[in-house]
Amino acid sequence: MASKGEPVYQIFSFQDCKSSPDPIFELPTQCLNHTSATIVIDNGSFHTRAGWAAPAGEFDSPRLLFRSVAARNRGAARSETQIGNDIPNLEPLRWLLKSQFDRNVVVNFEIQELIFDYVFTHLGIASEGSVEHPIVLTEAPCNPLHCRQMMSELLFECYRVPYVSYGVDGLYSFYHNNAQRNLQPPHTGIVLSSGYHCSHILPVINGRFDAVNCKRVNVAGSQAASYLQRLLQLKYPGHLAAITLSRVEELLHEHSYTAVDYHEELEKWRSPEFYEREVHRMQLPFSSKVPGGCVSVEERQERRAQQLRRLQEINARRREEKLQQDQERLDRLMAVQELLEDGLLDQFHKSLVELNMDSAEELQSYINKLQLAVEQGRQKLLHSDGAEGKTEVSELEQPMDEGDGVALMDPDFPEDTLPEKPANVIQPVFNMAEYHQLFVGTERLRCPEIMFQPSPTGEDQMGLMETLQYVLARYTPEQQETLVSNVFLTGGNMQYPGMKERVERELRAMRPFQSHFKVTKALKPALDAWYGARDWALEHPPGGGGVLEEGWISRQDYEEKGGEYLSEHCASNVFIPMKLTKPVPVRPAEPAGTTLTSTGASAALTMVTPALTPPGSNVADVSMVTS
Repeated sequence: MASKGEPVYQIFSFQDCKSSPDPIFELPTQCLNHTSATIVIDNGSFHTRAGWAAPAGEFDSPRLLFRSVAARNRGAARSETQIGNDIPNLEPLRWLLKSQFDRNVVVNFEIQELIFDYVFTHLGIASEGSVEHPIVLTEAPCNPLHCRQMMSELLFECYRVPYVSYGVDGLYSFYHNNAQRNLQPPHTGIVLSSGYHCSHILPVINGRFDAVNCKRVNVAGSQAASYLQRLLQLKYPGHLAAITLSRVEELLHEHSYTAVDYHEELEKWRSPEFYEREVHRMQLPFSSKVPGGCVSVEERQERRAQQLRRLQEINARRREEKLQQDQERLDRLMAVQELLEDGLLDQFHKSLVELNMDSAEELQSYINKLQLAVEQGRQKLLHSDGAEGKTEVSELEQPMDEGDGVALMDPDFPEDTLPEKPANVIQPVFNMAEYHQLFVGTERLRCPEIMFQPSPTGEDQMGLMETLQYVLARYTPEQQETLVSNVFLTGGNMQYPGMKERVERELRAMRPFQSHFKVTKALKPALDAWYGARDWALEHPPGGGGVLEEGWISRQDYEEKGGEYLSEHCASNVFIPMKLTKPVPVRPAEPAGTTLTSTGASAALTMVTPALTPPGSNVADVSMVTS
């Protein structure tokens, strides 16, 4: 047990981890068979994870894990682009970083192509012009049809892949953890997934994703990091540059937690003992050398002497330059005066105009002044050499520019004008280490709290649990009981300590008295989406036929059904094709005799068009385009 004299606070240092470039792996022998070796890519907005779907123990984890960012200067070649782990430190290039995502939807397909190039190259695929491996790729819940069309076009047209399968990352993680818990399909539950840009509530009924009732909350890890950065920069305005986004994300991942009861936890922080015990002091890097500290009198006098000699050398150099300029101008004026003595009046008057002078008397006055200045300058140079650097400042000399950074110093000024403090006077010690410490107290719980109360960040929307209550209200009481019996938490932003307990407390408050529910957290919230996609790829190999081939889009399907086509499976979105009736083209005005005929033809066409529409198709339902 610590004694009373020992401090109880905790001091932590920022790791400031720098990534190292990923190696280029060789293609494994078991992956030489192109149709059986599937590439699994978890295309996340924060991290991209890629690897092989193979049963061997060597591939139990993704081979590549890197940030989903690219850094390239404007106008630079593709070969000069840095991807993911090729960027050792993100902060110097923060203004150059580009992502393929807008929120959680891929919109920048030029960056997405660079990400794919990086993945395929580092996985050891060296085939020219094509990637002969099936690909399992994650996408956002209710991904827009246009985004899926562009992604399919990129994979089938640019990389010429044979098969593609799309799935939702949260659903992959859901089914993977259900298999780990030995739950028998079909699975029913509700998934709370929170990533870097968005959080989602995904209902699953009888093994199928209910896309109609899913909801998105625009509060996740990036908003929490930005909020924490603003709080710390307002608290420590002297360390604005040191509170970088990378350090804030480290604080969020390593030192934050979710309060089970937010207001009760804040009341605990009012206690000074609790504050000293729980506050995390984050040590910023600093230099222990203090300017002017612990310098002896002899060293200070030596520094002054060096500064005096340096100023004297600068004065002497400037005086020589001034003397040279005055001498050159005097020679030029004397040459003009000689023209007058030689009788060359035309050239003399022309030279006066060039010198901006009016008469010979003005010329003679300038010559006399310059002769006096040159003579005084020579005398000062001789005097300074004979008096060992003792110089005087002449009124004819121009003052030094402000950009030189030093001022002319009077050589007769005494070197020690300030009295030295006696040695026995105790000077106050400035603790540089404590000055460069960030006291992270209530910020540890205030930032994760925006998941449940987004209003402090300026977001005018419901929190995660309030949205969950809204989604549950759309089901019957029997369905609600089934859904809450398997509440599943996944995603990188669900890794805060206390998150599961907070969700259980909120569910207990919103559910009826003595109702049952169960909350489960993913074993690896950030990686289980990739593991689930790998398990699905191993259970459903492409080209297997029948039920096994469910979920795969072949090249033939792409060419026949379009890029927005989606083959549904247990972890995929719901495919609702958007059909729009083409408007009847407006014909030019016809003579009055034919108006009746054209009107009748239009009416007949209008009556025929509904008859051609297949029953049950959503012709006019354009609101489901994002499904």
